[in-house]
Amino acid sequence: MKRDPVADPKASIRRVYSYVAYRIGSGADAEDVTSEVMLRAVQYRSSYDAARGKPTTWLLGIARSCVNDHLASRKIILSEWLDVAAPGDVELETVHRVGVARAVSRLDDHDRELIALRYGADLSTREISRLVGLSPNAIDVALHRTRQRLSIELDREGYGRNGPSVSTLRTVAETGA
Repeated sequence: MKRDPVADPKASIRRVYSYVAYRIGSGADAEDVTSEVMLRAVQYRSSYDAARGKPTTWLLGIARSCVNDHLASRKIILSEWLDVAAPGDVELETVHRVGVARAVSRLDDHDRELIALRYGADLSTREISRLVGLSPNAIDVALHRTRQRLSIELDREGYGRNGPSVSTLRTVAETGA
C-alpha cells in the first residue's frame, strides 16, 4: 500500500511555512503560499514516491516551486520583511533579525535557497541533496561556502565574530524578519 504524504499534515505544515517565510517573509503571503503547497500536495499526492524521500522533502519540493512562482509574480525580496516582536531582549533580537535578513538578502538566489532549506525548513544535508538533485557532499561544500559568504555579509552589518547565531537564522525563518 502506497503511503499518503498528506495523511497527517500538521507535522509538515510548520516546516513548509518556515521555509516559505524564510524566502518571502512571514504573514499573509507566506500563509497563502503554504496553503497553495498543501493544495498541490493533495492534488498530486499520487505522484509521491517514498523511495525518493520523506513526505516533508516532497512537500518542500512543491514549496520551492510555489515560492518561485510567487516571487516571479510579486518580485518580493527579503529586505522588505516586516519586524515581528520576539521574547527576550526585543530590541537586540530585532536588530539581529533585521541585520541577518539584510545579510541574507545580499546573497545570490542559490545561497538564499540553501539557507532557507537548511535553517528555514530545518532539512538535513541528505534531505537537501535529494530535493535539489546534488550529492550530500556537494551540499555540504555549498553550505560551507554559503555560510562563509553569509559571514562576510554579517561582518558588513558590523557583527564580526560575536554576530547572530544559527538560532537567529532559525528565528528569522520562523518570524520572517
